[in-house]
Amino acid sequence: MNTFLFRLTSLVTGLLFGLGMVISGMADPTKVIGFLDVAGAWDPSLMFVMGGALLVFMPAYFIVIKPKSKPLNASSFSLANNPHLDSRLISGAVIFGLGWGLAGICPGPAVSSLALGNRDVWVFFVAMLMGLFVMGQWLKTRS
Repeated sequence: MNTFLFRLTSLVTGLLFGLGMVISGMADPTKVIGFLDVAGAWDPSLMFVMGGALLVFMPAYFIVIKPKSKPLNASSFSLANNPHLDSRLISGAVIFGLGWGLAGICPGPAVSSLALGNRDVWVFFVAMLMGLFVMGQWLKTRS
């Protein structure tokens, strides 16, 4: 594997992802909460962001990704192979969803928003890192 090409690809795609999050409004917690508030003052505009992303991704997937036997920068695809839903996955999804719904931000947009200097996003990011650390330590004690 070409390490330089792998890192360059990761940098470029990460920058594009972050830029897309900020430009689309997905990094704005109030916009996300407005989208998630279907019973109140619902703002459906983020649906168009997701739809637009699918319109770009689907042709690229079928033309570029699916025909390949391996990724451009790795020897094989690394896909999850556990088809079972377990309590860790379900509880993690519930916690993620609750956090996203309450705060209006999740990890990807949080990292994208750090450069904007929003104090609340920085608080969220630090709390997220602390949660990752605590959960990692707890999982180590269980294994």
